[in-house]
Amino acid sequence: MVCVSRVILWKAQTLKFLPMLSLTCARHFSKRYPMLAAQNFSDYKSIHEQYKPHVPEYFNFAKDVVDKWAEVEKEGRRQPLNPALWYISDQGDEVKWSFEELALESKKAAAVLSEECGLQKGDRVIAILPRIPEWWLLNVACMRTGTVLIPGTTQLTAKDIFHRLQASKAKCIITDQVLAPAVDAVASECQALKSKLIVSRNNREGWRNFSNLLALAHTDHNCVSTKNDDPMTIYFTSGTTGAPKMTEHSHCSHGIGLGVNGRYWLDLTPLDVIWNTSDTGWAKSAWSSVFAPWIQGACVFVHGMPRFEPQPVLETLARFPITTFCSAPTAYRMLVRHSLTSYKFRSLKHCVSAGEPMNPEVMEQWKKETGLDIYEGYGQTETVLVCGTFKGMKIKPGSMGKPSPAYDTQIIDENGNILPPGKEGDIAIRIQPVRPFCLFTQYTDDPEKTASTMRGGFYITGDRGIKDQDGYFWFVGRADDVINSAGYRIGPFEVESALLEHPAVVESAVVSSPDPLRGEVVKAFVVLAPDYLSYSLEALIEELQDHVKKVTAPYKYPRKVEFVPQLPKTVSGKIRRNELRKKEWEGA
Repeated sequence: MVCVSRVILWKAQTLKFLPMLSLTCARHFSKRYPMLAAQNFSDYKSIHEQYKPHVPEYFNFAKDVVDKWAEVEKEGRRQPLNPALWYISDQGDEVKWSFEELALESKKAAAVLSEECGLQKGDRVIAILPRIPEWWLLNVACMRTGTVLIPGTTQLTAKDIFHRLQASKAKCIITDQVLAPAVDAVASECQALKSKLIVSRNNREGWRNFSNLLALAHTDHNCVSTKNDDPMTIYFTSGTTGAPKMTEHSHCSHGIGLGVNGRYWLDLTPLDVIWNTSDTGWAKSAWSSVFAPWIQGACVFVHGMPRFEPQPVLETLARFPITTFCSAPTAYRMLVRHSLTSYKFRSLKHCVSAGEPMNPEVMEQWKKETGLDIYEGYGQTETVLVCGTFKGMKIKPGSMGKPSPAYDTQIIDENGNILPPGKEGDIAIRIQPVRPFCLFTQYTDDPEKTASTMRGGFYITGDRGIKDQDGYFWFVGRADDVINSAGYRIGPFEVESALLEHPAVVESAVVSSPDPLRGEVVKAFVVLAPDYLSYSLEALIEELQDHVKKVTAPYKYPRKVEFVPQLPKTVSGKIRRNELRKKEWEGA
């Protein structure tokens, strides 16, 4: 526990430094010390009044945030109460970097990219790495060189890598010894690819060894000057239809825009340690493992576990001083199946969730066993936080909260008209007369797809929702997932949530299925728990149907149920409902 007198001294020293920081960053952490000045986060209106970001013409996160925090540390005005990065390997090895160390190491990594690989501003770099410190170094190094980082999940196949190399025309790819063979299998067909870096203790023919080059690199690399709208990163989004598309973000959209996540939703300060379990290939990792925490001067905690397993996750939360935990609803569902009361989370004070809607029953059980609420957030690869339940706000289980101050978020109809509370429509963000700086720039090389997201002065998220009388937003489903049965519009999530409450159900996916009377009806594909595999399937179908009728509106129950060993999913783990729906309708 840090003594209050030390924090007061540290705050006084740090605040002297604030004029040196960008105005946005200064505003984001100048009042973030709860021991000294309480924030009234229950006042939702005040959040909007406080949020007044400044977007300078030139901005680079490495120079304007990481290096500034490093200067504070170097000059003794920010005592490194926590490291900037705290890494724990699967074997228990630790790496801790202060902001000063992160700045120096990332300058060396930048020198490797620019001098050894010959990369220049605007060149694209694909990085496919597990949760290892080098991934964080390369994020900052790409910013320093002005190269455009394209993260990828380690679950990618050679075919996936080939598509990304071809579509992006990346000049460099960085991976480890596990995926290097997959890259080699397709690299000869990718003419734009000029350099391959491997993060490994061992050398590989045709590859430059990043670890060896880093050890010999210098630290006097000069950060490239980047404008606020220069491209910084591209994400390949794994949608439910079509090939993954390239979603481009600028230096300010994440480097400044994600400050709203760190300050208001994650509620971070330099005294906090945040653990976000997201895969390094997804935008959520940038959200909560890079930009939002470091804007706030918080510590990013990383556990190098190869896969999410409940027991080691719970043990880690109990063992380390993690104050903020961020994970997907699926992870929380797995955790509450264990005896949480046998673990003591002495430091944990704030839990958040994003990526998919949270089941109310999971929130209730987590609260019951840990005493902690789960605060939902909603956003997309294309956005920063769109809606959230901010700390101090009333939690409405099943709701994704209220709009982020970064956006004017509305529910609109097919003509772009704003709908009143209680009416279902498209979740949309106003982009006229001024497009929000934190929204994605474009779908790279696809102006038609970019234009298709716009309607009547709004960006259309592709999700359906409802706003209630209190201004809370409720997720219904993807626009193409909504089922219209006999005039009743049914969102798959509510049916799936109801099914998950039954102990027989491990996973479920709900889609429309053709019906001669109703046009289409609800069909559920269900993965059974092992203990129920020997049950009578006919009796179990009836039991599940009756269960859904009791949990939600009776008309939403699945009139058809099919038991399957597994559900089709994208590489990011999202259920491919379109495959199941296509199967139903093609056989009609």
